Amino acid sequence: MTLSSEARAVEAVLIAAVEPVAPGLLSELLEVPAERIVECCDELADACRQGNRGFEVVRVAGGYRIQTHPDLAPYVERFANVGVSARLSAAALETLAIVAYRQPVSRSQIAALRGVNVDGVVRLLEHRGYIVAAGRADGPGQAVLYATTDAFLERLGLDCLEDLPPVAELLPGPEAVAELEDQLRPGSGL
Repeated sequence: MTLSSEARAVEAVLIAAVEPVAPGLLSELLEVPAERIVECCDELADACRQGNRGFEVVRVAGGYRIQTHPDLAPYVERFANVGVSARLSAAALETLAIVAYRQPVSRSQIAALRGVNVDGVVRLLEHRGYIVAAGRADGPGQAVLYATTDAFLERLGLDCLEDLPPVAELLPGPEAVAELEDQLRPGSGL
């Protein structure tokens, strides 16, 4: 498949970019309308699929980037993470989920929901670039409010926060809750 000159230019920029590139910036760089950028990125994505390439063009965090194909992740992870543990603990994942769904949110609000001190976990998530101080609460103490970052969206492969699954999908249904309650009643054998 032969790419258009604009698609080739977009491809060159995306290869050189470290972070996703906004369509508006690509539009300015190539001096073409934003609609043409979307067409070029679709053209690149189709060429990757048709060529069975090891990478793909995707839209994440409000921009486009070239990333390795998901089915090749084990090889890339082995290459990139030799001796490095990038996994988040269950506590960090819980805290990150609270921030993602409740943002902006303060440490005390996170701690109240989790039932434990979250200072260390919040520092870790800030250090990794997944959350950032996004303002201060009104009222006494003016607590720092946290929100997720574009790095969070990138890591999850999401374009925007609206792409997060609804919380209801993540919670057990009424049947599961009733079954759990039955199991926890005295005399249930647990």
